[in-house]
Amino acid sequence: MNVTVKIPISEPDLTGNEEAYVAEAVRSTWISSSGAFVERFEREFAEACASRSAVSTSNGTAALHLALLALGVGPGDEVLVPSLTYIATANAVRYVGAEPVFADVDPLTWCLDPEDLAGRVTPRTRGIIAVHLYGHPADMDAINQVAEAHGLWVVEDAAEAHFARYKGRTVGSLARLATFSFYGNKILTCGEGGALTLDDPELEERIRLFRNQGADPRQRYFFPVTGYNFRLTNVACALLCAQMERRESLIARRQQIFETYEALLADVPGLGFQPVAEWATPAPWLFSMTVDERVYGRPRDALMAELAAQGIETRPFFMALHRLPPFQKASQERGETLPVTDRLSLCGLNLPSYPGLRDDDLRRIAGAIKRLRK
Repeated sequence: MNVTVKIPISEPDLTGNEEAYVAEAVRSTWISSSGAFVERFEREFAEACASRSAVSTSNGTAALHLALLALGVGPGDEVLVPSLTYIATANAVRYVGAEPVFADVDPLTWCLDPEDLAGRVTPRTRGIIAVHLYGHPADMDAINQVAEAHGLWVVEDAAEAHFARYKGRTVGSLARLATFSFYGNKILTCGEGGALTLDDPELEERIRLFRNQGADPRQRYFFPVTGYNFRLTNVACALLCAQMERRESLIARRQQIFETYEALLADVPGLGFQPVAEWATPAPWLFSMTVDERVYGRPRDALMAELAAQGIETRPFFMALHRLPPFQKASQERGETLPVTDRLSLCGLNLPSYPGLRDDDLRRIAGAIKRLRK
């Protein structure tokens, strides 16, 4: 085993029809935001998510931004979000002039805690962004009940949870609308890209209006609103169409990797695996675990540094957003305490989980983690 070869945290699998479809898009000369692959991807992705329609976007953050624009969120409004998520979730709220209010996560799902969520609703609250963190679905029935009781909308942030299932239903079909990311480390990827899925045709029309510079589709160069250039190209959608063809095999290999990690690391004291609710079928995005320093004998960051020295790239969990400079002051003024988020953000660790990993790679990673325990 060559331990000098670096194992990255993620690497895209482009071994299907990606090259052929990109070449087809280039030969067609449709390389911008129109073309057969855009139409095909949006149709196939909507079907896979059990939604009426899908709208492709330039990235997942743009998808969130469009969702909030279309829902009419603006200055003076509050949106409830988890603090344990990637910063794009909260940034998008700020983009429209609103304020993200942070809620804690449930230790049994690592996603929004519905009980904690309900206690943070104020007269200014407009809606909830429920993040399916690290591929695990949030408890959408309970979250939707909170929303209904207070007259709020819900958006699913499914950036990390392609094709995960909640009580047998596919994420992307569990709320007013949902957003996805196709960044280079995601289960489906085109490098940069995103999408929204939804059932409401009027909301879809508003999203497409804002996505395309605010251009009226019925009158050339007439712009009834201030819009944005958030479109995705035909070339990028060609990559996604090729990935859609192999989504089952890509997910199956990732699931094998997860199961192998669990088997290899099950007997290591101080390590904890991502919990899975009985009603959930998570998407196997990044293998997530926690490190209990007192039992394992080494803090998470020290473990990551040692693994890096051995050529094994890892990632810490997202930093708690309510403690980051853009949001800390407002969070303190609201008196937010989020103990589960704080704990997980300090002890969580993600391991390489991409389909191209060999079983020897997994044994190398697990072996290093075992040897480093003090």
